[in-house]
Amino acid sequence: MSSKTSVISRKDMKEPDKFQHAAEQAAGWVAARKRQAIVAGGAAIGLVLLVVVVLVVRSSRSQATGAAVSQLLETVGGTVSSVPLPGSPGPFFPTEEARQRAIVGAADQLLAQHGGGAAAVAALAKGDAHLRLREWDAATAAYERYLGAAARDDSLRFGALEGLALVAEGQGNLAAAADAFARMAKEAPAFSDRADLERARVLAAAGKTDEARQVLAAFPEQHKESPLAPEAAQRLGKLGGK
Repeated sequence: MSSKTSVISRKDMKEPDKFQHAAEQAAGWVAARKRQAIVAGGAAIGLVLLVVVVLVVRSSRSQATGAAVSQLLETVGGTVSSVPLPGSPGPFFPTEEARQRAIVGAADQLLAQHGGGAAAVAALAKGDAHLRLREWDAATAAYERYLGAAARDDSLRFGALEGLALVAEGQGNLAAAADAFARMAKEAPAFSDRADLERARVLAAAGKTDEARQVLAAFPEQHKESPLAPEAAQRLGKLGGK
């Protein structure tokens, strides 16, 4: 984002309740993407969180858009429980499937009525929900919709690119998954270390051990400061490399 779009205004900062609520919702959204959050590192996830917080705060200037974004993020951050839990604001869902269905519904409502950055985040959230529901075609369509609307340097782009790779893997197409992770490395360079690690994993699963070893052997040079280097070295050792 540009400096103009990534800075929350003084007026927004004077409304701590709104900012705190936005931050809580955004944190729930990021928490739902645990796979990325675990490996991205504090700085990267901090950036993702900031992007979503800014979107919520800016969207809230339009009451309708702000309400729709808020509803989506609250649903994503919902809790799976058959009964309300003390100290948890909810919403509560009886099963994980019910939560994902609700996310799809909230995302569809936002996409039908609003555009811009809010719609882009909705498409990404919808893709994640369909992925977890193993609805491959719907997930692919949502991720592609996000990628078609988002800027090439969008901070959340990595999520859709990884999502496409996981869809291909879920369908059993390991060659396509490897290609998708290679695309992720190219188009989301901040996450290229994760993409290469995952590409090596699916290559090995596809029986392409030599290619997987090549990716992992090049990892220290390609990603000199990556916190994933020890894991890459460990995986290389298991594949018989050095």
